[in-house]
Amino acid sequence: MKKIVRMFFVASLVTMFFSCTQSETKTSESAPSFDEVIKTRRSVRSYDASKNITKEQVKELLTSVQEAPSWANQQPTKYYVAISPEQVKAVAELIGPNKEKVAGAPVLIVSTFERSKSGFFQGEQTNEVGDGWGAYDNGLSNAYLVLKARAMGFDTLIMGMRDANELRTLFSIPNEETIMAVISLGYRAEEPQQPQHRPFDEIVRFY
Repeated sequence: MKKIVRMFFVASLVTMFFSCTQSETKTSESAPSFDEVIKTRRSVRSYDASKNITKEQVKELLTSVQEAPSWANQQPTKYYVAISPEQVKAVAELIGPNKEKVAGAPVLIVSTFERSKSGFFQGEQTNEVGDGWGAYDNGLSNAYLVLKARAMGFDTLIMGMRDANELRTLFSIPNEETIMAVISLGYRAEEPQQPQHRPFDEIVRFY
């Protein structure tokens, strides 16, 4: 009897080991590397309208974006998410010619930053950049957003053409916030081409 119990215990351990190994292999195979995320991230202008994105997925995405660095941890960036068909349609009317390019995207996100936070100390502007640091921090947050989105299998397009006044009204955005961009979130309908990059030596200098 003891021998049977011992054999059963060993068999259970072996089963657990292979189950864990298979699970880890599956996870590592399904999760893209950071380099893969960077290389496959594109500004996508054609979306698959048959695929949806849930509120829970957007929450997971934006929770990760909160890890982005900011001046003195001021976290000035805010996001206003249009996810209902009615709100997505309303925002689409306010992004000019980009409306047709993101027609199949199920989510549109308005990105803003609170002024007089980043770049300021005790209410005083710290250097000549001023609120430019708020825009800088907003860009860092948006970079986290598009990279995390790609890691989750989504695609994005950051759009600077937008009617800020109408967006402010639509989402009741406070006057203390500067509206920066509208970001589409969805699934690519086709593989976008890789743009040509400037020569490395034109953008980097070593001293």
